[in-house]
Amino acid sequence: MGNRNKSGINRWYPFHFTVLSSAAIFLSLTTTAQLCPPNIDFESGTFNNWTCYTGSVAAVGGQNVISLSPTPGAVANRHVMYSGNQGSDFFGGFPVNCPNGSGHSIRLGNNLGGGQAEGISYEFTIPANQNTYSLTYHYAVVFQDPHHQQYQQPRLEIEAKNMTDNEVISCSSFTFYPFGSLLPGFYVSPTQQDTTDVWCKDWSEVSINLDGNAGKTIRLFFKTSDCTFTRHFGYAYIDVDSDCSSGFIGASFCPGDTVVNVTAPFGYLGYTWYNSTFTQVLGTNQTVSIKPPPPSGTSVAVELVPYVGYGCPTTLNVVLTDDLVVNAEAGSDVLSCNNEQVQIGAPPKPGLTYSWSPAAGLSSTTAANPMAGPSVTTSYVLTTRSWGGGCIDMDTVVVTASVVDTSLKLAGKPAFCITSGDSAVLFVQPEKTVQWYRNNTPVAGAVKARYRATQSGNYHAVITNALGCSLATGSKDILIEVPNPAIRYPVINATINVPVPMQARAIGKTAIWTPFTYLSDPAVFNPVFTGLSEKLYTVKLVTEGGCVTVDTQLVKVFKEVNFYVPNAFTPNGDGLNDYLRPVAAGFKAINYFRVYNRWGQLMFDLKWNEAGWDGIFKGMPQQTQTVVWVAEGTTVDGTIYRQKGSCILLR
Repeated sequence: MGNRNKSGINRWYPFHFTVLSSAAIFLSLTTTAQLCPPNIDFESGTFNNWTCYTGSVAAVGGQNVISLSPTPGAVANRHVMYSGNQGSDFFGGFPVNCPNGSGHSIRLGNNLGGGQAEGISYEFTIPANQNTYSLTYHYAVVFQDPHHQQYQQPRLEIEAKNMTDNEVISCSSFTFYPFGSLLPGFYVSPTQQDTTDVWCKDWSEVSINLDGNAGKTIRLFFKTSDCTFTRHFGYAYIDVDSDCSSGFIGASFCPGDTVVNVTAPFGYLGYTWYNSTFTQVLGTNQTVSIKPPPPSGTSVAVELVPYVGYGCPTTLNVVLTDDLVVNAEAGSDVLSCNNEQVQIGAPPKPGLTYSWSPAAGLSSTTAANPMAGPSVTTSYVLTTRSWGGGCIDMDTVVVTASVVDTSLKLAGKPAFCITSGDSAVLFVQPEKTVQWYRNNTPVAGAVKARYRATQSGNYHAVITNALGCSLATGSKDILIEVPNPAIRYPVINATINVPVPMQARAIGKTAIWTPFTYLSDPAVFNPVFTGLSEKLYTVKLVTEGGCVTVDTQLVKVFKEVNFYVPNAFTPNGDGLNDYLRPVAAGFKAINYFRVYNRWGQLMFDLKWNEAGWDGIFKGMPQQTQTVVWVAEGTTVDGTIYRQKGSCILLR
């Protein structure tokens, strides 16, 4: 498979195409008697031994250029690890973990756009005596369709490079983009983003031929990018197979097999199988079946025809040998807490079949590494066979089922006032260890089954039993309140029989006004006063926890709507009549109150100081004089009222 951009094709496509490159890539290293490079399969659940990159993409001279720089580690929402079954891709509908049985996959990129690019690379050295070497990856791509030319579209790039000789292995380096690809299997997602179609391609397999690179250091580099106009996104899922061998799948068979199924590398358009002398066609599918099995040492060949622009034609030879050894791997004994799903077995190996017994509690009886969550301790037996049935091996794993009571009980009240004498006591079932948490932070010394909460917060416990199950309980919110001090509200100046709204502080759950006289409803926070005479009210505020606060509100009543302004004031600092300010009777708002001297200079505006005028103008105390005031207000019925008068400033 090769890079389509190098083919010289340059077209404008009449669709708006978005690349959700959900490429989940699984590499099947083919080495003889050699362990796979550490964590190339992500099976540690980390990015160890991988190098992560972030960067950007641009169209330069009719070419797509991805610029990347290494990062200290995985970048949130750009290099994402998936462990176990974590659902399906939002657009493609396929599982985010490759369905080859791997325990872990990663995602490169996201659906945010912005011209972002991401990458991840791994370097390894092919053994010096291994001149036949290939990698197989599984991919599933999803692309937003941006109506762009090919070099401008979101994409997934896979580059194989011989680092020893500083050469890109062109026949094994591929680019996947949204529209114009000749690869089959693309479909339109039922879900759009920004009214733009999303094209998807479900999981597929492709092999990378690295023959002839014995002793060379190879770098695998996976890259994703948005479109070069930054609006449309591309991202990919990636994983690596755990199996490392050196032949075609099925080339090594068991002496007792009844049939040999040999599978050629993945991802080619055409396959033609021949005998060793190329005088007989054995088959034209990716897998050829030979029945009965041939003598050990028999050679066969396969001609591979790639999709246009995605690889190089090649002919591969394989020797069939009856030296396959089957080892069942049920895995280590594990603990399942409260029917928690735990993984057993090991990653699958091509050419083998798997069968588990009993079926109770298993996610699958035919997967190499199913999830198990039995209700009782269970011994599971794994039977592993070769495709031809000639080899069989069995192994057993014990899944210990343990149940922890994670119920959380409360004695007392979940909400109370600190002065009430009430309390909130939390209980769990006694176990080996208990640790209480407040707002997800451990409470120092709170390690008993009983805990008395002394602060407001969200509480839960983590319980560990003798078998090692450590589980969190449910949580409870505890509210412990402290009473608010009482206050006296500002005086309300009302007019006879004119409705005036009142408002209590919003610190309680209920409010009761006393006395009830002249109030529209004494049991609300905002009653309306309509009265004939002055009243002093108390308002009892009761909080959810039972704390009580009693505030006071004085309502003065005047005969008519009016601004009441004194005829004189004495701003001498004695605390008596030091400010000039109106008493607004029957108004819901004072629009302005202004004071002028006899020359018409504005000496004070109420918006400057709501307390009123203190007789100071431009920083200087004013001498005894007569001043003029003007006022405007809005009455409770919305009428604009204006008034003016004079006042004597006395020193």
